[in-house]
Amino acid sequence: MAEKIKKITTLEDLPGIGETTATKLREAGFATLASIAVASSGDLIEIAELGEATAKKAIDAARDALEVGYETADQILKRRQGISKITTGSKELDTLLDGGIETMSITEAYGRFSSGKSQLAFQLAVNVQMPKKDGGLEGNCMFIDTESTFRPERIKQMAEAKGMDADQTLKNVFVAKTFNAEHQMLLIEKANEMVEKNNVKLIIIDSLTSRFRAEFIGRGTLADRQQRLNKHLHTLQKLADTYNIPIFVTNQVMSNPAIMFGDPTQPVGGNILAHHATYILYFRKSKEDKRIAKLVDSPHLPEGECIFKVTEKGIGD
Repeated sequence: MAEKIKKITTLEDLPGIGETTATKLREAGFATLASIAVASSGDLIEIAELGEATAKKAIDAARDALEVGYETADQILKRRQGISKITTGSKELDTLLDGGIETMSITEAYGRFSSGKSQLAFQLAVNVQMPKKDGGLEGNCMFIDTESTFRPERIKQMAEAKGMDADQTLKNVFVAKTFNAEHQMLLIEKANEMVEKNNVKLIIIDSLTSRFRAEFIGRGTLADRQQRLNKHLHTLQKLADTYNIPIFVTNQVMSNPAIMFGDPTQPVGGNILAHHATYILYFRKSKEDKRIAKLVDSPHLPEGECIFKVTEKGIGD
């Protein structure tokens, strides 16, 4: 009589993966069969100290269990119907983004200082907690502060302007201040448990490139910086896809001296970040409390501009 093949449903069911190894994988962010299926053997070798043959068997088994492969475009469209959006607080900015900040996507906002990037980050940390009917996701926020610019006073001010319980709103924003680029990457690699246990529906990094820019100086370190940034962005996208949440990152800028005419302002991060970010916004300061937002790139939306305001109450029109 043929031996019955055990159905693989958990990490422990994978060949060569025992309880201890499964614990190591979960702590490193590989908590599901899907995360193993899309991992490289090098990842498992490094994290769980597996042999190359064992790592490959585990990955192949996870892929077979999930039947990883092609799917038709109508299946993708059906899955995308589960996507939600967080309102920015500005109807004009929401219209530019076809409804707001999208889940399962990375949205980047870059611009000079005082252009409104961090203000939008603060506003989203509040808005994500609102009811879905009001443009929220009824969830909490992870906020990674790389420039020591997070201000709970501003969160409180924005929450009170919306008639929300300010104290509870503050308790629903989980803030981590980074020490260096490695710490920033580690916070995201370990984010799975945080997202699951604390009903996190939004991850914010303000700003994404600050630590990388400060630590990797000169052309000799550029390749290493971009490789690490690439890995970081892949991890962020995996979180967005796995939990159907939006990732919002702010970015610093630099001036390109080769541009003689027009705006020389360019985002830091080069093509690596440009290719990974689903939506790219460029913010510019205008008169008084007005800001100009330009949608620079999107998979399906046209380029466009809008004007929004940053007031005492928060982001608005």
